[in-house]
Amino acid sequence: MRYIVFVLLVCFGLYGENGQKKIEIFATEFKSKGDILYLSNGVTIVYGDYILNSKRAKYDKNTKILELFGNIKVTSHNKYKILGKYAKLDLKNKTREFKPFFMLERESDVWLSSECSNIDKKYIDIDSGVVSGCDPIDPLWQIEFSSSSYHRDTKWLNLYNAVLYIYDIPVFYTPYFGYSLDKTRRTGLLPPGLGISNDEGLYYQQPIYIAEQNWWDLELNPQIRTLRGKGVYSTFRFVDSKYSKGYIKAGYFKENGTYYIKHDLKNKSHYGFNIKYENIDLVKSWFDKDLDAQTALYLDVNHMNDVDYINLAKNDVTKTVTSNQVLSRINLFYNSVDNYVGVYGNYYIDLSKSDNTKTLQKLPTLQYHRYIDTLLGNYLIYNFDLKSTNLYRKNGTNAIQTNLSIPITIQSKIFDEYVTLAYSSNLFGQYTKFIDNNTTYLKNGYYARSINSFVVSSQLTKPYKNFVHTLNFSASYITKGFNKTSGYYETNKDLCFEHPSSDECEFYNIADIKEALFLNFSQYVYDKDNSQRLYHRLSQIIVDYNKQTQDIGELENELEFKITSNLDYYNNTFYNYSNKNISKTLNKLTYNNYGFSISLSHFFKNSFDENPNTSYITSSFNYRFNSHYSYMASFDYDLIQKTKKQAQIGFLYDKRCWQFGLRYAENNRPILTNNEAKSIYDRYIYITILLKPIMKAGSSSNFGFRLPSTLTN
Repeated sequence: MRYIVFVLLVCFGLYGENGQKKIEIFATEFKSKGDILYLSNGVTIVYGDYILNSKRAKYDKNTKILELFGNIKVTSHNKYKILGKYAKLDLKNKTREFKPFFMLERESDVWLSSECSNIDKKYIDIDSGVVSGCDPIDPLWQIEFSSSSYHRDTKWLNLYNAVLYIYDIPVFYTPYFGYSLDKTRRTGLLPPGLGISNDEGLYYQQPIYIAEQNWWDLELNPQIRTLRGKGVYSTFRFVDSKYSKGYIKAGYFKENGTYYIKHDLKNKSHYGFNIKYENIDLVKSWFDKDLDAQTALYLDVNHMNDVDYINLAKNDVTKTVTSNQVLSRINLFYNSVDNYVGVYGNYYIDLSKSDNTKTLQKLPTLQYHRYIDTLLGNYLIYNFDLKSTNLYRKNGTNAIQTNLSIPITIQSKIFDEYVTLAYSSNLFGQYTKFIDNNTTYLKNGYYARSINSFVVSSQLTKPYKNFVHTLNFSASYITKGFNKTSGYYETNKDLCFEHPSSDECEFYNIADIKEALFLNFSQYVYDKDNSQRLYHRLSQIIVDYNKQTQDIGELENELEFKITSNLDYYNNTFYNYSNKNISKTLNKLTYNNYGFSISLSHFFKNSFDENPNTSYITSSFNYRFNSHYSYMASFDYDLIQKTKKQAQIGFLYDKRCWQFGLRYAENNRPILTNNEAKSIYDRYIYITILLKPIMKAGSSSNFGFRLPSTLTN
């Protein structure tokens, strides 16, 4: 018998012995023959979390088999979609079969296509087919495979005998390839790093990512350089509270004997570690106590036996270190409205030296600071600062140095508050106690003095139709107050003021104060939207003001000018009157518009003696031609040594489903040999390939080809 209705709901109770879920069938036309139900003219089936649509369907109540025919669509939680012409669902055994098969994972926009698939409770098993993240009509890239399986809960896809095609060209084969379509963190393999070099051989790094809990993850980076050696680096990242986070990095690399001898390296093994941790509310996160103050901890500890520990962590020469100085810091402080207490530790490593036992360290420094307070209304301002530092090294004289500073200021406004008058007296004292002292010129002693200053200042602001102009003037007269010394400071005061780099002056860090006049002028121009258009400052010091032979300090001119809304210019210049020449200057020009981002800067320093001057150019160029193409270049050059410090040029092609980039890079990097610190001039060609969404942005696969390097002194 045939029944025709506009909307018909047919519900079958299928809560059988296997605990099957209820199936609901919606159709506009159906008929039945015995235990078989035929549905047509548009069918919608709701089964658990799935919604199925097809042109017609057939259901056998005895076998519990549901067959769908024509234009089949399946969705689940609006996450992925399966299409086909024929589907067979065994509701009793909870298996499904689709012919042909097309699945779209909506969250990642990855699709799979094959002739046939079988689905059970956890897996989708797929016969030979194709997977891609591009437009299905004409994909830029696709991976063909002989078989595949997809875990519906973990969203992990396994491909077997996979061949990567760029357009119709096969470029890569692997017997197995697996990746996750889930965007959440999970354990697995990250894209590898590849490279080749005539000096170091084939480079391969395979990152392993472990994320078993949401508050930490671990990344292991084993690597091999076939002609140089092998090693492993690791990074453990964690978030232990909502106030704190950190990471621990460690690495080890061992050189092959032939490479070690050929390059005369200082160390056959390179190793080190880095620890970084910051906690902005230490008492709350560790002890669950609320204070009316901030307690914070900052930790940045770095240790390595030489600079190649950093250089070998990556295969990108633009990320190698260009400085030989490494600083470790530990800062712990308590900060309230009125008081500040801090404990610091600074540890220095000079990577150009094979031994840092004579390097002076600051372990630890203790500080108490009383913030600015007022007396007599707002006429008297004062604060208090006490700091004590343990100056330590393994070989040599150590010392404990304590500083005390108490600045007191009296101020008043006159002429209807247009002019401010102020008098300040800074009481300063330093005491040094020497430890493990085997020299005769280092005797415990103190240095105490006061510095007086008289300040006249004014600030004027005038609004105009399209901008606001602000002027600041100040004149400060500085003079010595009392001065008293003993011990080390009395013995070496004349020597250390004249020759501060002498061995005897290693602990003498007090500059001489001369009677001087400081003149300062600054002005600001703001547009109507309150954005800064111009900043200009002139500063001049005149030493020994009241003497006939005045010593005029350098004139400083600082200018920051927004020439247009897209073009900025910055200059900072010092003029030396004695030498009648510029002592140092920095010029920087930046432009951002029409897809261009350009920066050009030049730094010059005149030594005025036999030592060479410093003249350095840095530049960068980025251009986004359209939504697909972008270009970049950078160039740093030492004009005095006539040496290229680094250079890069390259482009990136970016589409919805892939990225391709080509980049040439040069870089000078330091190394430590048995004789001295030298540098190597590296040249690389990098190829970047990112297949979206299989590879995540920022973790693309880089293939680096290293050209012959040059060793320089």
